[in-house]
Amino acid sequence: MLPRTSGILFPIFSLASKYGIGCFSKEAREFVDFLKEAGQAWWQILPIGPTGYGDSPYQPDSAYAGNPYFICLEELIEKKYLTEEEVNAVSFGDDLEKVDYGAMYENRKPLLKKAFERWKEAGDDKAEYDRFLEKESFWLGDYALYIAIKEAQKGVSWLDWPKKLCSRDKDALIQAQKDYKETIDFVCFEQFLFQRQWNALVKYAHKQGVGIIGDLPFYVALDSADAWSHPEVFCTDTEGKPSEVAGCPPDAFSATGQLWGNPVYDWEANKKSGYAWWIQRIKRNYEFYDVIRFDHFHGFCQYYSIPWGEEDGRKGKYYPGPGMDFFNALKSELKELRMIAEDLGTVTEENTKLLKDSGLPGMKVLQFAFTSWDSVYVNHRHENNCVVYTGTHDNTPTRAWVEEIGDGDRSYVRRYINSMNSDYGQLVWDIIREAYRSVADLCIIPLQDYLCKGKEARINTPGKAEGNWQWRLLPNFLSPDLSRSIRDLADLYGRTPRESLFPEPEEEEAENAAKAEGSV
Repeated sequence: MLPRTSGILFPIFSLASKYGIGCFSKEAREFVDFLKEAGQAWWQILPIGPTGYGDSPYQPDSAYAGNPYFICLEELIEKKYLTEEEVNAVSFGDDLEKVDYGAMYENRKPLLKKAFERWKEAGDDKAEYDRFLEKESFWLGDYALYIAIKEAQKGVSWLDWPKKLCSRDKDALIQAQKDYKETIDFVCFEQFLFQRQWNALVKYAHKQGVGIIGDLPFYVALDSADAWSHPEVFCTDTEGKPSEVAGCPPDAFSATGQLWGNPVYDWEANKKSGYAWWIQRIKRNYEFYDVIRFDHFHGFCQYYSIPWGEEDGRKGKYYPGPGMDFFNALKSELKELRMIAEDLGTVTEENTKLLKDSGLPGMKVLQFAFTSWDSVYVNHRHENNCVVYTGTHDNTPTRAWVEEIGDGDRSYVRRYINSMNSDYGQLVWDIIREAYRSVADLCIIPLQDYLCKGKEARINTPGKAEGNWQWRLLPNFLSPDLSRSIRDLADLYGRTPRESLFPEPEEEEAENAAKAEGSV
């Protein structure tokens, strides 16, 4: 899929930006510079959609929209839509190392609304804004209306809205568009700002030779614009409400299984439409990312569905997913699938075959490699067409993992990677080295592992409802010494890019040449 390269996993919200959360600020561009100096070709991030209850980026309220929390307020100050005094007067939380989502929810939106009013008064960017509205019209109108109605309904789920709004009665929606026009316009403004700032960041990254790998969640949230506006995509009843939801069956960890609550896809209906909704969704994600990491790849092979109204996962059943028919449709429409399959979890003959037939690279996580003497994740089981990680956002940082595993497992790790370092920090770097030396085409290391951070820097603990998605890097924490150490590994193991993966377009090159010639 890709030349032999490496990258760093680091969420946008974890950047050391001002005002409480990582965003598309100068710190984002500084991290791109760090990646370039460290010989890295990729910045892997987590989903950047709007988060709802629980703050999880894997439960966005839209499969198409961007998270307004990531809009850089400093840019709005520079454009005089906000003043520095107005922004500094707001509390975004007291802990520099954690995102305070409550403070974000309460205080960011009023500032953005103030910027919206001044932007309208200034009359800036009208042509660019109109082009954005037209280009994204296939999802933006439904999303903005969903947010506007939800705000008017005091934040309750669309399932509990008045019947005509819940079922998308045509006359009721026309009236809502009139009643909530101001809110709808504001939501469109937020998305316009998000897209413009994100595009600028991606353009900067490409000029530095750095690409973006982004996550596409398999499911959408039940309380989302997608579940409300596209009932035909999901298993629904005659009123458009879910008839089946996702989860997992009883196992050794849970006698009653798990009820995730996401609406499950009506794959027969999706197939009849040529997977139109999915293709639109993936095309939209390619506007965000250079490479898409497909979360929960096994769901395309089979999925667990539970009747609506059940309290746990005991009465669910497994059903076949769309399999290669889905990926053949994608290949026919998109020609090139720049994707990574998150194929972690139970390995079966069926999902192994689907991964092979699709041609997508799967994932090899070294923290899972030393649980048995011949794990599929251990280095000698790797192949070129895969991506090796020390851990993911769902794992504890490798320093904490090294400390928590038993003496026997730790001894096995040392023997396998030939490391006699008694210092746990040095052992972490030896494990990173093991990832770099893998034959896997792509090597991705979470930033916390390079910093030898402990469990305080964990991004997410699956099954834990609170305290996730919060860790942030402290300002000025990345040093030239660290970038040199990382580049040494990239150079040594042949992962430093030999040429830019993102050459400038020919017309931009010609324009730059003309400018250079004119300045001589």
